[in-house]
Amino acid sequence: MLRTATAKNSHLDGDSAPRSVARRTQIAPLRIGGLVIDPPVLQAPMAGFTNYAFRQVVREFGGVGLQATEMVNAKGFLEIEARGEGFPDRLWGVHDEARPLAVQIWDNDPATLAEVGARLAQEFGVSVVDINFGCPVKQVTEKAHSGSYLLKFPDRVGQIVERVVQACAPTPVTAKIRLGCTPDNITSAEVATAVEAAGGAALTVHGRTAQDYFRGSADWDQIAAVNEHLRTIPLVGNGDLDDPVKVVERLTQYPVDGVMVARAALGKPWLFKQVAALLRGEPMPSDPTPEEERQLLEHHYRLVCRRFGADKGTVLMRKYACCYAQGRRGAREFRTHVARVTTPAEFHQVVARYFPRVARLTADEAEARSRN
Repeated sequence: MLRTATAKNSHLDGDSAPRSVARRTQIAPLRIGGLVIDPPVLQAPMAGFTNYAFRQVVREFGGVGLQATEMVNAKGFLEIEARGEGFPDRLWGVHDEARPLAVQIWDNDPATLAEVGARLAQEFGVSVVDINFGCPVKQVTEKAHSGSYLLKFPDRVGQIVERVVQACAPTPVTAKIRLGCTPDNITSAEVATAVEAAGGAALTVHGRTAQDYFRGSADWDQIAAVNEHLRTIPLVGNGDLDDPVKVVERLTQYPVDGVMVARAALGKPWLFKQVAALLRGEPMPSDPTPEEERQLLEHHYRLVCRRFGADKGTVLMRKYACCYAQGRRGAREFRTHVARVTTPAEFHQVVARYFPRVARLTADEAEARSRN
């Protein structure tokens, strides 16, 4: 596929018309510092989900440009180490994992984030250190004054990014944000300017506010508007990318340099492979058959148990199993049973008996069911 390699603001013509008015047919690789991400499709960090086992499943299908760990509490990282307990479970597999790989960290103290970022860059050799300014969970925002809470203070965001950039060099440092804390307090433009001025290498914007959580629809026009406030660093869009065709449409119709796929990949880890094929101009590979999905679920389960043991692994796997069944007839009955399993025997029995054996609902069918 032909690629474009243009300057950041080449989407502007003489009268500053946004490039979103015309469909792009050529998608360039995403460049984060000296790192080339091709295809420019990222797997989002998701707390409680994007551990090594999940990343391995995604990697086996292929098609993802950059993967990310679960977000790591920087203060917790240092506390665990001080107790002689090694490293957080969320860093499972990072030392030996294939690259490129991003690790996302969160806190509100520049020194703490800088110390942990430097450790990740120097000792773990990660490809990207990402700072979370988008998490809307109250434990992170109200209790720890971190995540999306910091969107109210663009200058503070800039101070944090600058300190982490200095500590991690030459490893690139990126940031993930939301549009703002509330719909009447949109600060994404100011935060974007602060991140770039502080030396951030890329910015990911989720198209909702913190108050929205995941309700409603992601506002891609608001994501696109952030691009006008960035001079050189790339913009990555995130939100409601639940279909391969939609992912490609967002890349070609909006002024973003990359896209980040989140929740949809939990139930469809092959989605990245489908997107990559479409970007190459090839036919989109079919979804796995129900039987292939069942086998994939069992494979994922073995990876989790290999790390955490049968008892803990079974409990952890329940939420993934629910994701695999999502959008299928019979999913509700399967979720009811798999949510109660506590042993490998129970898990295998429930999967064999209740995992849906019919194709996924079409988009129209799923929408109709949600209305009812």
